[in-house]
Amino acid sequence: MATTQQSPNRETFAFAGTGEVFSFTTVQEAPQGFESQAPYVLALVKLDEGPLITAQLTDLDGEAVAIGDRVEMVTRKLATEGSTGVIIYGYKFRKLLPRA
Repeated sequence: MATTQQSPNRETFAFAGTGEVFSFTTVQEAPQGFESQAPYVLALVKLDEGPLITAQLTDLDGEAVAIGDRVEMVTRKLATEGSTGVIIYGYKFRKLLPRA
C-alpha cells in the first residue's frame, strides 16, 4: 500500500508502508487519553525508503518484538473523541504477515 505525502515545496514522496523496527520500548504509563491502551509497544520504524518514523506496534498478541523485525503499516483506531464518540483513525505498524 503506497502512501503519498507532500512537503511545503510541493515535492511528492511515495512510501510503500513497509520497513523494520529500528528501536522500541514498552509504554507502561500512557499519556492522558491513552491510558486504556497501556501497556503498548512504541517503535522507531525505519521505512524501506530511509526515513525513521515513530509508531505504535499493534496486533502483537503477546509475540516478542526484536530490532530488525519487518513491519507493515495498517490503519487502526487511535482514539474516541468528544461526547458524540467520533472515532479517530491513523497509522500503526504490525509485523509483516507471511505472503501466500
